[in-house]
Amino acid sequence: MAERRLSEVLLHPVRWRIVRAFFGRELTTTQLRELIDDVPVTTLYRHVGVLADAGVLVVVSERQVRGAVERTYRLDETRRSVDDEGAAAMSRDEHRGAFNLMLARLGADFDAYLARDEIDVVSDLVNYTQAALYVTDDDLPRLQEAFAELLGPYLTAPEPEDEREHRRLMLTTILLPEGDPGER
Repeated sequence: MAERRLSEVLLHPVRWRIVRAFFGRELTTTQLRELIDDVPVTTLYRHVGVLADAGVLVVVSERQVRGAVERTYRLDETRRSVDDEGAAAMSRDEHRGAFNLMLARLGADFDAYLARDEIDVVSDLVNYTQAALYVTDDDLPRLQEAFAELLGPYLTAPEPEDEREHRRLMLTTILLPEGDPGER
């Protein structure tokens, strides 16, 4: 059987939720079930298997639990998203589907936040905004590198011995050219 394209593996609603759950942390399937409790267990395990077979999830440890092997997984950071080559190979419809999946997940996250018993958008620093950036072709790679460097320290879960209180936040970025390519 031919190897599936990474975009085919990642761009499935349940698998994308699993990948997002692993951002910056290691989890057992039991912990994953607690985070994604609205998906049937057999379905969840099947999709974990697909992600592991594709190398998106890697086993970091195993232990015996009541006669079964419990695995702890983490994301292979090099395969958690479609790379430039994979993105270039995607059709317009695949890009549209991927973008709509991301937007649907973003909407579901926001709905879950709003469904909490108590919310405080000010103290929770909830923010959604749009801005125009004016960059040259040379500026853009530097901007992306600076952004990655700025966020780097915050992309992994804190060590257990770090006793400070940390919150897990989702940051969504969309960089999209505006207008025609020749338009400035």
